[in-house]
Amino acid sequence: MIKSMTGFGRRQSVWSGGTVTVEVRSVNHRFLETSIRLPKSMGHLEETLKKAVQGLCSRGRVELAVLLQGGRGGAGSVHLDAGLAKQYYQALSSLQRTLKLGGPIDIGLVAGFRDVIVLSDQPVDDPKLAKLAVKLGLQALQDLAKMRKKEGALLAQDLLSRLKTIGELKHRVAERSPAVAQESFTRMKERVQKLLNGDVPDLARLHQELAVYADRGDITEELVRLDAHMLQFQQTVHGVQPVGKTLDFLLQEMGREVNTIGSKAGDTVITAAVVQMKAELERLREQVQNVE
Repeated sequence: MIKSMTGFGRRQSVWSGGTVTVEVRSVNHRFLETSIRLPKSMGHLEETLKKAVQGLCSRGRVELAVLLQGGRGGAGSVHLDAGLAKQYYQALSSLQRTLKLGGPIDIGLVAGFRDVIVLSDQPVDDPKLAKLAVKLGLQALQDLAKMRKKEGALLAQDLLSRLKTIGELKHRVAERSPAVAQESFTRMKERVQKLLNGDVPDLARLHQELAVYADRGDITEELVRLDAHMLQFQQTVHGVQPVGKTLDFLLQEMGREVNTIGSKAGDTVITAAVVQMKAELERLREQVQNVE
């Protein structure tokens, strides 16, 4: 069954007085695009997690993030740049003397300047923490895959329902088609006879030419091809491989046949059915954009 390209997964675990959280989400995209965000100490896990994403997803933009909070895993460290603080103090003292300004140059003032005191992530190179992050990442990806599969099932129901509507409209057109050809033949015959004042020198030749004319409006081939595309679309929806691009191509072919039917038929009943089929095809195209 088809899968959606949208989904979300999240797993969390306690680690050394803090938490490790992995979140993964996916949205529509023509191809597979992966974004992995990791703490600096876990940069070596990027390729492992990227391969895990590729093993579960074929299309979509997938974003995976590992977050460390609290404990040793998410601790921060304070860095003091004493040399920079001294330069700030000397510059302020010089400014004070030059402009003859009063007031104290105290610790609060100097510490407030940029980069004097910096809080940064503390590197934690712990194999057990890295192993836990990978485990949570794989679990979150499984949750994502389940959601994509669940939404895909709902998409399949909607696609097949709209395909059924198009099939009913196609059946209506097929039933009307023979009558349209006969009416076209009769209408043109009456016009020719009227122009010739009823005096037709070669009636057999007239019938032959009118038959050729009526055949130009025949839509049997288009109906047969449309039926074949619809059958293939239905079979593809039930497939197990990523089929989004295939479904999009089949919709283009179906739209081409429907357009030809509308232009050749020249009948109000068929035209009305064609308009409805085009509307359903457009809705199908919108839904197929979500299919992996």
